[in-house]
Amino acid sequence: MSKVIDYYFSITSPWTYLGGQRLIEIAKRHGATITYKPIDLGGKVFPISGGLPLPKRAPQRQAYRLAELERWRDFLGIPLNIKPKFFPAKGWPAAGLVTAAREQGLDCATLTNAFLRAVWAEERNIDDTDTLVAIAGECGMDGASLLASAYSEAVVSVFNADTQEAIDRQVFGAPTYIYKRHVFWGQDRLDFLDRALAG
Repeated sequence: MSKVIDYYFSITSPWTYLGGQRLIEIAKRHGATITYKPIDLGGKVFPISGGLPLPKRAPQRQAYRLAELERWRDFLGIPLNIKPKFFPAKGWPAAGLVTAAREQGLDCATLTNAFLRAVWAEERNIDDTDTLVAIAGECGMDGASLLASAYSEAVVSVFNADTQEAIDRQVFGAPTYIYKRHVFWGQDRLDFLDRALAG
């Protein structure tokens, strides 16, 4: 039986960025496939799950978030600007490009991680469509075609369905990994996903 990880994430989340490559390595080690599902976290998931967008969080929570980002950046040895120039970002249509790429059978892993790296390590604006087209091109894809597809009724419908699916499966934050009946929230739970795949 094939092993499938359903991967729900925000295309602008630093925690998604920090876990992106490790997820790929874990899946490869266990012969698992990853289904990339960007979702509307701030607009649809947070309002019904008790989450708050960053600017609305208490000051002490915001301060601790920055401290944790520094800790994880240094621990993992991953380049990360804790206060990037183009954050917060809306993340659309970047999420639409990833959804379109998945629907076309393209390399979602490379595209997703390129968008995340653009925000958190490269000071690039993924809300700018020219930047999105350029990044997709750097990944060997037709960025203009993907951008057009992102706005299509079919892709928007898939994105909304993925978001609703995440809500129905009790997802409340990003990144969330689901394997079989097991839900793992946060890149700091990847070790537990690793164990579940091994078992």
